Amino acid sequence: MTMKKIFTLSLIPVIAVLFLVGCSKRSYIDFDERYWLSQERGDVVYSSPDCDFYIVDTYNGYAVVQSWNGYRPFEGTVLYGNFSSDGTRDFYDRANGILISGDVRDYWLTYSAAQQALDYNCN
Repeated sequence: MTMKKIFTLSLIPVIAVLFLVGCSKRSYIDFDERYWLSQERGDVVYSSPDCDFYIVDTYNGYAVVQSWNGYRPFEGTVLYGNFSSDGTRDFYDRANGILISGDVRDYWLTYSAAQQALDYNCN
């Protein structure tokens, strides 16, 4: 074998390893935490294992959120995101370092109005 062929054949494993490392799936979400911490803060004040909806206390009032991906935060969990408009979006749970999806159904409510909305959606 010529020196050129030996050199070329010795590069094949190196190229294969670089390709496989570049294609690996990450098990974490690569994002800027400062973005999430600049969003609206909400404290989960009601969550039940029997209902997909939970209540979040925000600066502007209470929001009723439907769990979208099956994960419901516990009472006392602090979330960051947009709780001041209807729609499906992600929220950041800093304590657990995860993003969760939810559908904000109602917002800027009093606590009693949020409880009524929860009763309506959970029954």
